[in-house]
Amino acid sequence: QVQVVESGGGLVQAGGSLKLSCAASGRTFISYNMGWFRQAPGKEREFVAAISWNGGVIYYKDSVKGRFTISRANAKNTVYLQMNSLKPEDTAVYYCAAGPIVTTTLAYDYWGQGTQVTVSS
Repeated sequence: QVQVVESGGGLVQAGGSLKLSCAASGRTFISYNMGWFRQAPGKEREFVAAISWNGGVIYYKDSVKGRFTISRANAKNTVYLQMNSLKPEDTAVYYCAAGPIVTTTLAYDYWGQGTQVTVSS
């Protein structure tokens, strides 16, 4: 079993940057594929980015391509989401997830509690 905890959220002005971290417990972290999702008030949870266990496969939501970068440090049991050129529409609670396949769907087994990202205009 894997537990994931997100951190790094906060309030930032439009055009600014934030780097989210997701720390995972368990010695099997390296075998898990990881995803970042977000959920804005009144909206469904949506895919943002995903990375395979070895970093060889990466997916992004179209609207964040070129602005967000997902990466992982298996030695630290951590996955990151670097967010640049933030826009007000990026405002949401961001969730980290771990699962057996790398996918853009919600089909991940383990989820964190989320971290709030607020982008002011």
